[in-house]
Amino acid sequence: MTRNTDNGDDSGDAVPDGGVTDGGVARDRQDSGFSPVAALNDRFGSDFVESSQFWLPPFLLVGLFVYGAIIWNLLISLTDFRGFGTPDYSDLDFEMYTRALADGGFIDAAINTFILLVGFTLVTLALGLGLAILIDRNIRFENTFRTIYLLPMSLSFVVTAQFWAWMFNFNNGVINIVITSLGFGRVDWIGNPRIVLWAVMFALMWQFAGYAMVVFLAGLRAIPDEHYEAAKVDGASTVKMYWRVIIPQLKGSTISASVVLMVFALKAFDFLYSLVGGYRPPNGADILATKMVREAYANLNWAYASAIAITLFVMTLGIVGPYLYYQYNRGNL
Repeated sequence: MTRNTDNGDDSGDAVPDGGVTDGGVARDRQDSGFSPVAALNDRFGSDFVESSQFWLPPFLLVGLFVYGAIIWNLLISLTDFRGFGTPDYSDLDFEMYTRALADGGFIDAAINTFILLVGFTLVTLALGLGLAILIDRNIRFENTFRTIYLLPMSLSFVVTAQFWAWMFNFNNGVINIVITSLGFGRVDWIGNPRIVLWAVMFALMWQFAGYAMVVFLAGLRAIPDEHYEAAKVDGASTVKMYWRVIIPQLKGSTISASVVLMVFALKAFDFLYSLVGGYRPPNGADILATKMVREAYANLNWAYASAIAITLFVMTLGIVGPYLYYQYNRGNL
């Protein structure tokens, strides 16, 4: 007579190798309780918690000294803090931002910043693209030319400013010496408010054209040779080949170089400070960065300077944010 061993226990059916079915495994996991470590590892990676001793300290430091400083700066901009002492956080408002919109100096600095941002970026991209195309066509001494064009990028803003301050010198600058030798009068490159911003833009373009060239050259070298050959077979001239076939494929290089150049344009304070030797650039060259530092350290208007700083931060975020979103959609983040 066969005995019925089914007593209603659902702890899991026995299997030939002595294990239990999935039902038994699930119950064992439930009995063991919820594990936060396992949940974090399942969500962020198998070694997320174990590797925290490496990434957590810099994460906390960046959060405190970068993002914490941004939040603190935002709070200061909502006060009327100036001079010495401590800010009063009991009455926060947007008075400093309203003051900025009514300040003619702020408006002029914002316009100059926008002109420098757009003009410098576009001209530098065009020059860098032209240099990259020339070098990509297997010219002689390619490595030498590439080094010469990239060398200014290795210089700091301070060195570049001092170099161009000598070049732009009204009395004995190299540029004015060449101009007078051609029969023209001297030009006050720094003192003339109509041209000083373009002189600054030209100096920055000289420094960063090599960077744009390298970025575009890498993009050109990544394009398969078949694309060039197909365009030639179709009878396209060299200009049409680059304009219609090659340059449209440099979208990624253009976006990457544009973001870097625009961010550097917003950070041109140290260049202007070194060029003129003070917080106050000549009329026509004052940008938001120089006005921010002048309001903070020359006039002790801490709240107003913080409002300008937040404005610059929003402008930078408007540049970097879309780029990060673009990279995220491409699966690079």
